[in-house]
Amino acid sequence: MQEKEIKEFVKNRYGKMAKKEDSCCSCCPSGDDSITEQAQAAGYSPEELKSIPEEAVFGLGCGNPTALAEIRKGETVLDLGSGGGIDVFLAANKVGDNGKVIGVDMTPEMIGTANKNAKKGGYTNVNFKLGEIENLPLEENTIDVIISNCVINLTPDKNKAYREVYRVLKPGGRILVSDLVTEGFIPEEIRRNFQAWSECVGGAMEKQDYLNNIKNAGFKEVEILEQHFFTENEMDERLIGKITSIQLKAVK
Repeated sequence: MQEKEIKEFVKNRYGKMAKKEDSCCSCCPSGDDSITEQAQAAGYSPEELKSIPEEAVFGLGCGNPTALAEIRKGETVLDLGSGGGIDVFLAANKVGDNGKVIGVDMTPEMIGTANKNAKKGGYTNVNFKLGEIENLPLEENTIDVIISNCVINLTPDKNKAYREVYRVLKPGGRILVSDLVTEGFIPEEIRRNFQAWSECVGGAMEKQDYLNNIKNAGFKEVEILEQHFFTENEMDERLIGKITSIQLKAVK
C-alpha cells in the first residue's frame, strides 16, 4: 500500500464524516450508541459536552486527552487532527482569554465545520489550520502542550509525525496522546485494507514500537497513564485482545 493512497482514502472518509455522509469508525466505543453516548464512553463527562458546541462532537476518538493534560491558564495548546473541534474547545475553556488553542486537520471539510462551531460558540482564542501532522504549519518551539485523540495511528509515518511534534513543542513542553496500538499479530489482510486504516485499526503499531517512536523523536518521561482493551461487542473478533487504546504523556 502506498502512503499517498492511504492518506487520500482517510481524508475522503473523514471529509464525509464532517458532512454527516459517513458514520463513526471502529475506534469508537460502539456504533449502536448515540454520538453523545459514544463520547461519554470515550471519557468525556456530560458537563464537558454541554460546555461546547454540540456540532463539535462526532463520537470519534479513543479517550479524552484534555482530561489528563493538566492544561493551564495562558498556555498555547495544539490539537493534532482536531476534527470538529471538541478537544480544541475543551482546551480553550481551560487556557482562558490569555491562552490560545490551535487545531490542525488535513480535511478541509473538518476545518470548515470547526470554524463554524467556533463562531457559534463565540470562541476568540482558537485557530484552525489545514495541514498534515507529518508537516505541521507551525514554527518550532512555539507550543506548550500538544494533545491528540486517535489520530497519529492514521498516518503511515508515525516516526516523522512525532519528530514534527517534538520540533514545534517548547523545551519542557508536554504531550498527552490518546491512540490505538496493538499487542499481538494483526492479519495482513487487515493491515492492507484501506477501510481498516480509516477506522484506526490498519495502521495501529505494536505498543512497544509506538512508544519507541516517541522516545526516538527525543521525548523523555514517556508514560502510559491509562489502557483499555476492546471487547467482543466493539471490534472484529480477529482483533479481540490485540487492539488497545492508550493514553500517554511525555516531555520534551
